[in-house]
Order: sequence, then C-alpha cells, then structure tokens
Amino acid sequence: MSIMSNAKRALAIAAASATLFSMAACGSSNAAGSKSDSSSAASSGKIEVVASINQWGSVAKDLGGSNVEVTNIMTKTNVEAHDYEPTSQDVAKFGTAKVAVVNGADYDPWATKAAQSTKATLVTAAETAGIKEGDNPHVWFSAKVRSNTADTITAAYQKADPSHKDDYAKLNKDWHAKEDQLESKIKDTSSKTENLPYAATESVAWYLADDLKMTDATPKGYAQASANESEPTPADIKDFQDTLKVGSIKMLVFNSQEANSTTDQITGAAKDANVPIVELTEQMPKQYTNLLDWMSALVDQFAAAVK
Repeated sequence: MSIMSNAKRALAIAAASATLFSMAACGSSNAAGSKSDSSSAASSGKIEVVASINQWGSVAKDLGGSNVEVTNIMTKTNVEAHDYEPTSQDVAKFGTAKVAVVNGADYDPWATKAAQSTKATLVTAAETAGIKEGDNPHVWFSAKVRSNTADTITAAYQKADPSHKDDYAKLNKDWHAKEDQLESKIKDTSSKTENLPYAATESVAWYLADDLKMTDATPKGYAQASANESEPTPADIKDFQDTLKVGSIKMLVFNSQEANSTTDQITGAAKDANVPIVELTEQMPKQYTNLLDWMSALVDQFAAAVK
C-alpha cells in the first residue's frame, strides 16, 4: 500500500485550511461563483453533493438520482492519487455542499479538512467500517465498506431532504440489489480463487482480493517497503523476481497508476514466468460511470487470470 508522504499531506491540508480561511475572511471570485452555483442548485431543489473521488461520487449519484447534483474532485487515472494537491477551486466546492463524501483513512485528508470546516453533512467511507488512519485506505474495493457507505449517504440525503425520504429509500434498495449481484459474483468467483497465492506491486486491491478469499503472498521485504512508501532494496526486488520465477505466486496484481522502473522489473519477471497479471488503477477509469460496474469488471479479470 502506498500512502501520501507526510510532507505532501501536510501541504495539502494547509492549502485546504488557507483557502477556507480566505473564503470566510474576505470572499473571492471563486467563492462568489460557488454561491451562484449553490443558488442554482437550491432553486432546482437538488441537494448539492461534493465527493473527493469519482468512485464515491458515482455511488452518491446512484443513491440520489435526479434529486442531487454531484461534483467529483478527483477523476483522472494519470494522477498519483496519494500525492494529489487540491486547487483553491477544489476546496471552495465543499463550502456550498450540503453533503460531502470523502474516503478517509488518510487517503484524502485535504478533503476531510475542507468538509469539516463547512456545514455539510460529512460521510467518511472508511469510518463506516471502522477503518482508521494507518490501515489500507483503498476501501472502495471492500464490499462491506461499499454497503455501509451507501446506507450512510442515504441517511444524509434523507436528513437534508426529508420530503423525498421515500425516493431515497427506493434508490438505496435498488443500489443494494446491484451490490448483492456483485457480491454473488464475488462469492461464485471465490470458488476458483480461494487460497490462491497472489502478489501485488501495491496493495490497492487488497480488500477485493480478501473478499475473493485469496492469499497475499507478496514477499515481505517488498510489501513492507511499499507500505512505508520507501524504495524496496535491490534484495527485495530480486526476492520478488525469484519468487515469481519459482512459480509459488499464481497471480500478480499491478497498479498501473503507480508504474515506475521497479514495477517494470516485477511485471517483466511475471511475464517471463508466465504468471497472469491483473492490471488495474486506483481511480475509476473513464469508461466506467458506476463503481459497481467497475468492480464487476475487475472480478471478471481476476476470474480470467486463474489458470
């Protein structure tokens, strides 16, 4: 697992705090624009929602339907998510939202800081399952977190817009029906993947692999270096390559969003050893507008990679 460095994390939080202070103290053209957007949303009767990342934004949209207007801050897979530095415009969007959806677990601390300084009802996905700072933050890959977060978002909508309470309850039921289908697919696929030893260049999809009952066999030295956001030693890399070569790892999970010369060596060794590679990203790719569809496609990839 890779996490944002302490220095960049501090800078991002400081930027969020400075922007909010500036907006409150003297206003700005960005703040004025946000008020105009807010007035537009209010006149349409929609709940204004801001999500730090597009995968949670898609869930917020599915659960709100035509009654909400959702803005996603992070949407691109060519940006290292842990190192994302918000713009003043990004932070300002939280100032007019009625509901803010963030990931938590120190994945998007700038967004949490921005939302906490507003009147928006804050939904923190990681907290719905007791996942804390220092734990694996890629919680959208977890069936439990997805389900708990959906229910928390629905409760926030019903609080903000009680006149449409029944609408939100129905949308929640419809969403859970799709999540149930996904979890059924995960259960079926786990009959092929249970106890299958896999390794990962980064533990992005750990929760999904766990739901698939797979066994994380990433060499310890490399895994620890990745978790600490430090460079693996040449010995760590060689150990990983050798482990792939002897065939004890049956699948490699590769986060292409964090590709570098080290991961090139690892994926190269996997190809040489004919070890199947499941390639994925942290952020939801642009061809998907729905988190559940993306997860379903990934489950298909894992199933197809089993020899």
